[in-house]
Amino acid sequence: MTARPSLTDAQRRVRLARRHLLVPPLRADTVEAVADAVVALHSSDPATVYLSAGARLARPGAAEVDRALYEDVTLVRLLAMRRTLFAVTEDFAPHVSAGAARPVAARERVTLLKHLREHAEGWDEARLARTQERVLAALARHGEATTAELAQDVPELRETMLMSQGKPYEARQSVGSRLLRLLASDGHVRRARPRGSWTSNVHPWAPVPQWPEVPAARARAEIVRRWLASYGPGTEADVKWWTGWTLRDTRAALADLGAVETGAGYVLPGDEEPDAEVEPWAALLPALDPTAMGWRGRDWYLDPDHVPALYDRAGNVGPTVWWNGRIVGAWAQRPDGTIAWRTLTDPGREAQHAVEAEAARLTAWLDGKRITPRFRTPLERELAT
Repeated sequence: MTARPSLTDAQRRVRLARRHLLVPPLRADTVEAVADAVVALHSSDPATVYLSAGARLARPGAAEVDRALYEDVTLVRLLAMRRTLFAVTEDFAPHVSAGAARPVAARERVTLLKHLREHAEGWDEARLARTQERVLAALARHGEATTAELAQDVPELRETMLMSQGKPYEARQSVGSRLLRLLASDGHVRRARPRGSWTSNVHPWAPVPQWPEVPAARARAEIVRRWLASYGPGTEADVKWWTGWTLRDTRAALADLGAVETGAGYVLPGDEEPDAEVEPWAALLPALDPTAMGWRGRDWYLDPDHVPALYDRAGNVGPTVWWNGRIVGAWAQRPDGTIAWRTLTDPGREAQHAVEAEAARLTAWLDGKRITPRFRTPLERELAT
């Protein structure tokens, strides 16, 4: 198959700006619109959802994200693509569940059973199933509850597994924490409003109404359709990496969509033309932001020489400074709440002023709230001090 003419790197950066709502006039009014624009918001670090949304909202603030996550529940978290926690819109959740989360849950269940048999007493598949049923019944009675609160009704949750016995990293894992994570990835429970602030990892669980069944192949095609609409052009390797699927499932989804191959990667049929130009723009995006983590091949927006300063050893990106579709530096919050940033290349005076304005905007809506990324990167650590 002959590839069609490629979009240039500059044209791809325009698409990124428009489709990820990073140009100020295109910012959204709701967090649901933001989540759909980037397909899924990274949620491994609870602050990322708020900061990623804030960078793309016309009126940023934690209250808007709280509304979607905990009041209207129009944004739900799932352990899905790449075994990563994402927040997706409620209408998209059935596809993410069927195409990505349930396969993860199946593997998690096998792993948990293996660990229970090896590192705990008296566990088998039947006991795990009974415990799961008792947890869901207890949660239905309470409405919402933490793992510790559920353990008062289901004592099995208090049991532990001694992992890596005799090694320097020996540790005990709670059966409760593992089981609740499994139930969440299987679509039975969700994380409710944290007991602390919006940066807290301490949260109760709440039941989830069961979503309609979606055939797995159709679900995978819908996930890739949305990804190509927001991130295309993307290579087969990009799609495979972002989804965490096998090469066979990746190729099948692209084929089901009739995806068009260009020199820069696949796009949806009819989406081969460049987007309209945008005004110059700057953005301060948080650690694990979906734009920075959107592709496996990143040379068109990231200088490879800057990777060691901006990413940790596991490949997690830290807070980044963007100018016109390129990552040009990093930012961090100091103990006094101020935003410090540094560019790794000279983007010019216009860029400096635009970044300063974005730093002021971020400082204003954080209003003294302290943010520390869950995954620290070299330049972020340096700037934070």
